[in-house]
Amino acid sequence: MFLTDRRLLLAALSASLVPTGALRVLAAPSGARLGPAQPFTYQALAARARRMAGQPWRPPDPSLHAKVAAIDFDAVQKIRFRQDHALWRGGREPYPVGFFHLNKYSADPVTLHVIEHGAARPILWGPDYFDYGASGLSPATFAGMGFSGFRVLDGQDNPADWLAFQGASYFRAVGQNDQYGASARGIAVNTASPTPEEFPAFREFWLESRGQTVTIYALLDGRSVTGAYRFDAQRTAKGPILIDVHCDLFFRADIARLGIAPLTSMYWYGENARDKAADWRPEIHDSDGLAMWTGKGERIWRPLINPPRLQTNSFQDENPRGFGLMQRDRDFEHYQDDSVFYERRPGIWVQPKGDWGAGAVELVEIPTDTEVMDNIVAFWRPAAAAKKGGGQSFDYRLYWQDAAPGFPADLARATATRIGRGGIPGLENWPRDRQKIVIDFEGGALADMPTMGSDVAPVVSASAARIDAAYALRVAGTRRWRCGFDVIPAGKGPANLRCYLAKGGAPLTETWLYQYFPPA
Repeated sequence: MFLTDRRLLLAALSASLVPTGALRVLAAPSGARLGPAQPFTYQALAARARRMAGQPWRPPDPSLHAKVAAIDFDAVQKIRFRQDHALWRGGREPYPVGFFHLNKYSADPVTLHVIEHGAARPILWGPDYFDYGASGLSPATFAGMGFSGFRVLDGQDNPADWLAFQGASYFRAVGQNDQYGASARGIAVNTASPTPEEFPAFREFWLESRGQTVTIYALLDGRSVTGAYRFDAQRTAKGPILIDVHCDLFFRADIARLGIAPLTSMYWYGENARDKAADWRPEIHDSDGLAMWTGKGERIWRPLINPPRLQTNSFQDENPRGFGLMQRDRDFEHYQDDSVFYERRPGIWVQPKGDWGAGAVELVEIPTDTEVMDNIVAFWRPAAAAKKGGGQSFDYRLYWQDAAPGFPADLARATATRIGRGGIPGLENWPRDRQKIVIDFEGGALADMPTMGSDVAPVVSASAARIDAAYALRVAGTRRWRCGFDVIPAGKGPANLRCYLAKGGAPLTETWLYQYFPPA
């Protein structure tokens, strides 16, 4: 199962922080210790990955796992990275790099290098990189073990970070609100498949500071695939994080379900799932929808759900223009969480570069009754088969920001989905064979249209269900439009719904898609 404990990942991301004031009492900056220089090129890295694909897979040494088993959730938070040992600390580079300690949840070490003047030098591990303080652990226990990952700090005198790589091929960046949330992965292999899911991992990294850009090269290794990656990460002036990704993949074995640019998030419940609201907070989710921009130019919004059973939906496409897991609802009043601030969580948008050909955006949703587990995955599944001995290459950009970039100014977005009793509100004998779905749309040309005389019409269709009493009107006193209709299921299985508002046949909104499960 691919569920990831979000609480542990977020704890690891924050565990190495020290208070800003503590920087004044540390020893003079010494930076990371480096080994001798060796030649490095990306072409050599890709050639190495290709050679590895022709060799048997060798899993990491499991003997380390027992040695770090005592570093649990509480201990992780007590081990602090010493800022004076950060890579590029005290230099002219804008973003120093700190390191993560091995722990129970990230127990496989990674090899780190820094690129200087075109050559790579290994970053030498030592327990003195960390203050074990209140953890009660002895530094001598961890001699020679290695790091579990790294984090890019937000300036020479700022202990906060904006980018982190740790665990398998996972990485995260903050968005416009300096908040972590959803994750990205280098690759997904057999996610939600009858074949057991694999977790290829980045085993080695090479870090290079190039002005305002941090370039990260990575070697991926797994049972069925190897790969060479290049990430060019930028922290832009207005807040969003941009990461340009290039990868060359080489297959050790046939892969039934290959996921490119996978995104991982959490959705427990929102306004469309009040029956799941076991907690006192009105909504709990890192992302509330899957946004897509198809190769034919259609903009689609698919609200996330917490389904009664694991499900995968495939959205067939050719040369997609983009997709992403987004957090559209940014109103604190809708969450009431003053601890983790769900309204600040970044969306992640994938923008393919070049033609990706035929395939599908796949959305995996897993039932959950807690917020600590990631239960949502989205990725591109190429139609081209991943066969042993073959390879594929991809280029794309990741946007970590509030909204999908480049959304058409004349198109309205779906901003809320609500479900309740069908029929006319207030009737004593309400119809039991149906439920009402209400969708709110905001923005675009629709915002200034009056209800009367505008000829705005709902276009609604369904599979495995019948639609009745569809309407569209402007919500009184607002610029928001509302579409409502009754769904009459044809059976006990789910129905796929589709809706948009139009005038004269021309869409005024993006297309809203939904997978509706009749109540038990």
